[in-house]
Amino acid sequence: MANNDLILGQSHSLALGQNQTLVLGHNENLGLSQNHDLDLGTGHDHHLGLGLAHDHDLGLGHSHDHELDLGQSHDQEGDVGHSYRHDNDLTTDRKPDHDDHELALSENNELVVSESQELDDNLELAVVDNQEMGIDPIRDLQQSQVLVSLPPVLQARNSNPSYELAVGQEFPDVKSCRRALRDTAIALHFEMQTIKSDKTRFTAKCATEGCPWRIHAAKLPGVPTFTIRTIHETHTCGGLYHLGHQQASVQWVAHSVEQRLRENPNYKPKEILEEIHRVHGITLSYKQAWRGKERIMAAMRGSFEEGYRLLPQYCEQIKRTNPGSIASVYGNPTDSCFQRLFISFQASIYGFLNACRPLLGLDRTFLKSKYLGTLLLATGFDGDGALFPLAFGVVDEETDENWMWFLSELHTLLEIYTENMPRLTILSDRQKGIVDGVEANFPTAFHGFCMRHLSESFRKEFNNSMLVNLLWEAAHALTVIEFEAKILEIEEISQDAAFWIRRIPPRLWATAYFEGTRFGHLTANIVESLNSWLLEASGLPIIQMMECIRRQLMTWFNERRETSMQWTSILVPSAERCVVEALECAHTYQVLRANEAEFEVISQEGTNIVDIRNRCCLCRGWQLYGLPCAHAVAALLSCRQNVHRFTESCFTVATYRKAYSQTIHPIPDRSLWKELSDGDPNANKALEVIIHPPKSLKPPGRPRKKRVRAEDHGRTKRVVHCSRCNQTGHFRTTCAAPI
Repeated sequence: MANNDLILGQSHSLALGQNQTLVLGHNENLGLSQNHDLDLGTGHDHHLGLGLAHDHDLGLGHSHDHELDLGQSHDQEGDVGHSYRHDNDLTTDRKPDHDDHELALSENNELVVSESQELDDNLELAVVDNQEMGIDPIRDLQQSQVLVSLPPVLQARNSNPSYELAVGQEFPDVKSCRRALRDTAIALHFEMQTIKSDKTRFTAKCATEGCPWRIHAAKLPGVPTFTIRTIHETHTCGGLYHLGHQQASVQWVAHSVEQRLRENPNYKPKEILEEIHRVHGITLSYKQAWRGKERIMAAMRGSFEEGYRLLPQYCEQIKRTNPGSIASVYGNPTDSCFQRLFISFQASIYGFLNACRPLLGLDRTFLKSKYLGTLLLATGFDGDGALFPLAFGVVDEETDENWMWFLSELHTLLEIYTENMPRLTILSDRQKGIVDGVEANFPTAFHGFCMRHLSESFRKEFNNSMLVNLLWEAAHALTVIEFEAKILEIEEISQDAAFWIRRIPPRLWATAYFEGTRFGHLTANIVESLNSWLLEASGLPIIQMMECIRRQLMTWFNERRETSMQWTSILVPSAERCVVEALECAHTYQVLRANEAEFEVISQEGTNIVDIRNRCCLCRGWQLYGLPCAHAVAALLSCRQNVHRFTESCFTVATYRKAYSQTIHPIPDRSLWKELSDGDPNANKALEVIIHPPKSLKPPGRPRKKRVRAEDHGRTKRVVHCSRCNQTGHFRTTCAAPI
């Protein structure tokens, strides 16, 4: 097909002005002749394809005084296609979606479409000065170029019976009146400008200049009711030429999604934007959706400031609904600003002391709420290896003094509930405040490094995955010989790395030297293990955060209690699997008995000595993990002993059920606290205690939403400098220093 062709199809009117004729000749020129006729050569395949979209103009930008107008008597039918070509052809490949598109060249030389026949979204055909399609007798159409631009999109005015307004229509009060008019403006796609608004009158008009729509409402005498007095319902504006809406305020967004947020508090701002666009046809900013959600969430859960104010009453409710629990809050004596909160539920205390392994992990996570703070955690491990949260502390900032306080509270509660406190093994990152706190409150405990923190520091220093893997293998080594062999491998790769490792006493982290009983736990991955829900909770007001934690614990206790009732084995599933694996290996071992308790077990790996009276094996697996190793199993089978009787009691199903035998009870809604606490002297004292929020606000900027794990560090980070606190290691936008 020739370039620059013109096809006119059915029901498309192309009208020329008084002195212009559109002639298409064999030379494919679009020109003007003098006989006022539109001549289409029948034997030639000339096409003019207009790839236009609805609601947009085809503008012919040139300096000539030729006008192409609508409504004249020169009509021709044509087939207007919808495609562009890069070689500046105007061609047609398919039929349009709508008939009767009227094309006109206005006084400013724009080719436009009438209101009843709209063009597609987001396109405008424009011809500029040196790239024009000029109506010129001597200019070849091949010299023209087609440019696409993005003009404003029209939200056309429409009618909706659900939003009809009438004189005499009444509203309960002025707020209801304003809300109804706002909803009407949004639904019918016009913006409203308030002229007068007070307690007795409300007057508004259409915000479009020259549009006569106007409404006036007034208060009825003696009652708060408002009624529409006058209304001019006729609009002359075509609608809105942008995607937003002036009346779509944050309050309107909050009102629109309130029910959805009450049903699903995790409803995201992005989903709010999508729903508003789908239902109302308008596009808002992400910030508007976020602020609208925050407004509803604040009404549902209370403000951050109210959370601190209600903390004394909340602690009393914990102790009332869960007798035996510890809940205490402390404020600064000088200004009553929040300093510390300690909570431990009686069900957790009972389960830890009576059924869990004597092992505690200490960790913390920073709050991501409006005010700065740190959540401190002390967590045990049940017989199946799952985390068993024991106590929680919230402090205004992480300091040595606050860690000392937290460990003191932890020691007090364990001392209250047991006469003979077990000799604990404690894992942490061993920062100074924790080390001093453990030595002062748990002097007999074995305090070791959490390997996650240790390996993370090692990776930052050397950034070598092979060295990190060898470090973990050295930590897992059961014997001193195996440990030293791994350290020698590290030394062959990097003497600096080996020196770095040897500076840290192996008794604090290496299994071969560690004196406490870790049951195979080298890490206290508390925060990482709880990250899925704890991260969400850390951004809530303080009472809502603690309620989120309590509900999670309550659910865990119930689910694990019910699950354990279905177990038919003697040991918990993880321990049962270990014993089964040991039994499979034990059948290949040769056992020689020395006396009633001592055995020599010979295998392909070598010879090991087993003492079933003291429950130990030369490989050290039995002592370290609390379960008989394969050598011990072989010795027990040889003397027809029940292997399950020689496991630690914490691995039995009966003990596991005891760990979750107590219940964490729900706490009533705060609207009922005063009523339920009437006559309680402790509750009355709690009402007198005043706790203000901490002085340090969260710095601006979005907080990091995902904890960076040790294994995720794959490259050396460049040193960055903060222009706010003059420290290195972070930018101004991520600075956590108090404002």
